[in-house]
Amino acid sequence: MKERGPWPPDGPATRQPNKMKPSVPEHIASLVPYPPGKPIEELEREYGITDSIKLASNENPLGPSPKAMQAVTGALSRLHRYPDGSGYYLRKRLSGKYALPFDGIVLGNGSNEIIELAIRAFLVPDDEVIMPAPSFLVYKLAVQTMGGKAIHIPLKRFAIDLEKTAGAVTPRTKMIFVNNPNNPTGTLISKRDFDVFLDRIPPEIVVVLDEAYIEFARDPDTPNGFDYIDRQGPFVIVLRTFSKAYGLAGLRIGFGAMNPFLADYLHRVRQPFNTGTLAQIAALAALDDEDFLHRTQRVVWDGLQYLYREVERLRLNYLPTEANFFLIEVPGPAKWFYEAMLRQGVIVRAMSSYGMDNHIRINAGLPEENERFIRTLSDTLVQFRASL
Repeated sequence: MKERGPWPPDGPATRQPNKMKPSVPEHIASLVPYPPGKPIEELEREYGITDSIKLASNENPLGPSPKAMQAVTGALSRLHRYPDGSGYYLRKRLSGKYALPFDGIVLGNGSNEIIELAIRAFLVPDDEVIMPAPSFLVYKLAVQTMGGKAIHIPLKRFAIDLEKTAGAVTPRTKMIFVNNPNNPTGTLISKRDFDVFLDRIPPEIVVVLDEAYIEFARDPDTPNGFDYIDRQGPFVIVLRTFSKAYGLAGLRIGFGAMNPFLADYLHRVRQPFNTGTLAQIAALAALDDEDFLHRTQRVVWDGLQYLYREVERLRLNYLPTEANFFLIEVPGPAKWFYEAMLRQGVIVRAMSSYGMDNHIRINAGLPEENERFIRTLSDTLVQFRASL
């Protein structure tokens, strides 16, 4: 077969700009993509730094579960086979561990995908979806992708306002998102308040309870989403992920637990092989790695106590959390602090995209990372005050 030459045939000089554009719906054209962070290696190259630490993405400071790594290594010879499209073994293990209906479990490419599947399954253009603000940015993006309308309910003292959320329901409301603990504030709703809230919601509405950080919550009054999936209305979809507490963020594996009636519709709109072989095998092994989960929790909780104490010493305000991250109020633009700390090799998250222009968010790291963060923050505060 003859090889094709370069395109266009006469070289780049003959290429004419294509003035025709595809017809793109307004709700797609106006989308603002989720702002991902750059790889650490690229940031180090751009800023001429080495040995940086990243406390910006709420990742597990201990790395991945050792049992998950061992299971992945043992499965590498099977990569020529397609994944188990049903996720049978992982769903079976989840069902047994959490007493969930097997047919009510849907696996996803991270819990993000379950958000998208639910929206694709139940929304049509112009439907309304209620969500807290600020909260996880993907809620709004996924709703807009389907031509739906995101209804934002401002937080009340940094916490989700369930009373106003229930009061915002209209005949066009199809879905409500509740993030518990809420990202980026780390605040919780109580079981009592959630029960009262559900009693006010019409039975035809789907409530998506996002529990991505639930393993780090210590408040005994925290609701467990799995207790609500048998409700006949409003229906509750519970989101869980292996990215945080189990350290599998790079494999992208999560799941949704719900009434099998709802799961049937999500399976209709998901891709046949939406989760990979290694992701399923790693998650299955991680579920049995209780020692690793407990070590992760202890490192995070001890780290948070140290960070609280040191931030108080620096006379900065912060928001106590029930997640593995927390907010710190800085005395200037968050983007300035992000840039200044980045130049010193410490990567944090500026919360400007969440409408919090004077807050940074960090996750608890290893003890030496937490100590370096405090030293860098202290130096950055001196730099900022000297620039005034």
